[in-house]
Amino acid sequence: MASSIDIANDEAPPVDATIDYIPSHQLTPLSDPDSHIQGLIEGLESKDWIKLCESLNDTRRLALYHSTLLIPFIEPVMVVMVKAIKNPRSALCKTSIMTAADIFTVYRDKLLEPTISAAFDNLLLQLLLKSSQDKRFVCEEADKTLNSMVQSITPLPLLQKLQIYASHNNPKVRAKAAIYLSNSVSRMNLEELQEFGLVSLVQAAAKLLNDRLPEAREAARSTIMSVYKLYPEDEDQKQESWQNFCESNLPALHGQSIIKITTSH
Repeated sequence: MASSIDIANDEAPPVDATIDYIPSHQLTPLSDPDSHIQGLIEGLESKDWIKLCESLNDTRRLALYHSTLLIPFIEPVMVVMVKAIKNPRSALCKTSIMTAADIFTVYRDKLLEPTISAAFDNLLLQLLLKSSQDKRFVCEEADKTLNSMVQSITPLPLLQKLQIYASHNNPKVRAKAAIYLSNSVSRMNLEELQEFGLVSLVQAAAKLLNDRLPEAREAARSTIMSVYKLYPEDEDQKQESWQNFCESNLPALHGQSIIKITTSH
């Protein structure tokens, strides 16, 4: 189904037959990918938003079917995607968010390499912002893309990125970051948790337990339970050792809150 959004009325977007929101599985390979890659950046820099959407969909096709051709352009492509997500025209924003999902699925940990890490950070922040806004169809697309990110990228380095935003000034961003942080933690083994740092992870979760939004508090509880399940002690000694761990590394009230969560399950 074809649809797009008129910038003049974001609350009740009219249908416009010029933009297709194409699911990834319906995208097809490009017949001449080499010629598309040569004109890709020019298309992505277009002032014509319809042409830009078309170029973003070409980017998705290149990623899915001709991934090696796109690798040298990943950093400038992500810079364009961030600008498009910020754009008040919702059709452009959503198309860029869908592009991000395919980029995450294909390139995975390559996106964390030092040369493009800053572009990834900016993209992650914009996705968290969009997933926490009130415009439902954009919010839902951003959530789907963030879930793709969590499933595609190795949890440990991703957790290091998400931890920054779990203390963001915007409470909605904090809550969303807490949710995806919790999802990442649930995919980790004990060795990975220890490499990240059990103390810093539990301290971050403890702060979120008192957050303003219930989503952040629930994500914090989920994170704590994931850590507790993997906590390295025999079951007979686990509770006592865990209690000592919490009391040694947290303020008294935080420690008591975490102990209460783990003993009630």
